[in-house]
Amino acid sequence: MGYIGIIRLQGAGMRYPRTWGMGVIGAMMLSASFVMAPIGHAAGDGITHGVADMTGQVQQVPARPGHIADLWFAHNELTIMLGAADRIAVTVDRPDTRPWMFLVAPALYHAIGVNGPAVNAESLLKAGVDVAFVPNGSATAAALRAVGIPVLVAGFTDAASLRRSLEMTAQVIGTRQAQEVTRAYETLLDGVIHDTRARTDALAPDARPRVVHIQSLHPLRVDGAHTIIDEWLSIAGARNAADGVDGNMKPISVEQLAAWNPDVIILGPDAGTFDPMADGGVWRNITAVRTGHVIHNPAGVFPWDRYGSEFPLQVAWAAQVLHPDLFPATDMVERTCAFYRTFFHYDLDVTQARRILAGLPPAGATKGGGAPPVDPAYDGAFCRMAGVRRTCAMPPCFCLPWALRDCAGCDRTFCGDGHGRAGIAAGAI
Repeated sequence: MGYIGIIRLQGAGMRYPRTWGMGVIGAMMLSASFVMAPIGHAAGDGITHGVADMTGQVQQVPARPGHIADLWFAHNELTIMLGAADRIAVTVDRPDTRPWMFLVAPALYHAIGVNGPAVNAESLLKAGVDVAFVPNGSATAAALRAVGIPVLVAGFTDAASLRRSLEMTAQVIGTRQAQEVTRAYETLLDGVIHDTRARTDALAPDARPRVVHIQSLHPLRVDGAHTIIDEWLSIAGARNAADGVDGNMKPISVEQLAAWNPDVIILGPDAGTFDPMADGGVWRNITAVRTGHVIHNPAGVFPWDRYGSEFPLQVAWAAQVLHPDLFPATDMVERTCAFYRTFFHYDLDVTQARRILAGLPPAGATKGGGAPPVDPAYDGAFCRMAGVRRTCAMPPCFCLPWALRDCAGCDRTFCGDGHGRAGIAAGAI
């Protein structure tokens, strides 16, 4: 089930894996012949159109919004994937918590960072925000709408609503690229789910390991039914052992975990440090711990196990980890590299892919400690990322070394020469 080639979307120059399994091929061939008409206008021309958000409420948004406030942690990944990272003017994500996100989308360093989805509406208005994406149940939505900012609820809870959220976001972004990426992604998503279920649906209940997914060790919190975690566990051929738990990140006691006695424990990327000797040795008596089946979940641009666009990778990874005999040919390094190349336009090397699979940050960054530092040997002041000239959002200007693959050269006169090597040495950058 490795990759056997590349299909190129007609007229788009976009590449994606030719196969994740035979179920993907037919749908991708249909996608390859799909052609979209040019979409939208610039935000400044006053043209708007109605877009229904995930609650069904229709908002009038600019045809091509230039300044987006992305106020749900998981949704930033969708905006990046759809080619609009440079339009994110306000973000709740940070390089210290999501270093891979800022690695593949360094344009986010130009965005204003805010702490959590509750933000000051007037501040966003002054920042020129054209549209805001918020999670389900956002307390900020009404205040933002009151000052005239269109707000769209973008939250999703499963693969089906992930598709709808992506389609809504592509509608808001308003580009041909966003529409084409959406279709290519949906083809991949459907194919991975279909091909995985083709092997796991026939498993008898006792052949499905009982798994507990731990979101946090301190305090101890798990994910139960009616979550996207429960969905990928089921697709991958497992049973959620968190009996009686409904929803995300629910607190439990270690005694309750011991009573469930799962066959496998999957630790979320942000769960914390696992110590089998903790809590008076209770952990050591749990089957998953005793048999060495405590597994750390991968984390990339966003944690794979939670609500993000890397869901197809999570399904494939979980299926192989839980049923290696059913998925012996799955090469997760290759799949990860192909996914990033296709949907994030970033060429991971093998070492980087392995770090993602291990739930580790990029080399040069520590967990929670930020993205790799700026290379002091680099003497540029400005990068043209992906061929787009950006104004200087905040001095000092800089060119991130990991963006050099997209630079056609650095325009040192654009922001001036004062923030090159000397600026780095002085600690200004």
